[in-house]
Amino acid sequence: MPLFPGDEPYAPEALSTIEEDAYCSNRFSMAEHAGTHVDAPAHFTAGAATVEQIAPEQLVGAAAVVDVTAAVAASPDHRVTVDDLRSWEARHGALGARHIVLIRTGWGARWSDPARYLNQDSQGVMHFPGVSVEASRYLRERGVRCIGIDTLSTDPGQSETFEQHRAFLGAGGYHIENLANLEQLPEAGAVVVVAPLPLARGSGAPARVLALVPASGGTAS
Repeated sequence: MPLFPGDEPYAPEALSTIEEDAYCSNRFSMAEHAGTHVDAPAHFTAGAATVEQIAPEQLVGAAAVVDVTAAVAASPDHRVTVDDLRSWEARHGALGARHIVLIRTGWGARWSDPARYLNQDSQGVMHFPGVSVEASRYLRERGVRCIGIDTLSTDPGQSETFEQHRAFLGAGGYHIENLANLEQLPEAGAVVVVAPLPLARGSGAPARVLALVPASGGTAS
């Protein structure tokens, strides 16, 4: 599975087997920020809320799916802008505290090919879309607590300073990264349920993310 450079992959270890012990039990280790996962505020802000401290009511919300696939097709380095958000609002109403904002870039189609997902150039710089600092501040000012995206990071791949993370997490928000199946969701009308492992003192955690879609069904995990 694609990993941010430096992250450790999932590693299982058998503790007992049915053949030898009559029951099966395993231990596993993995990076907090591997696969579909949540970034808690503590990921970039010392003393901020860790993943188990994210309030349950913040883990359920109305999905606002902002589709920037056309812009990403033109440039893999696209950063979601305030205008992208206002375009969604012009069709569906104002964004606010009840929303979980999901950025649909189309990048999830690359998931099965880690090299294409990281999209590194000859200098090792990654090129994938993300969210601008201005858009992040716009959302926090409106009470939005969560941004999700179908890429490796909410910051664009070229970022070395993670200013988007600092802006949004530092203001008390949280992220979901490496989402899948966003193309199955309508721009509005679905309900998102975020279920991270509530790791004590975790800066983040693997998460199952579900979308409840009226009449048609679907997942966004």
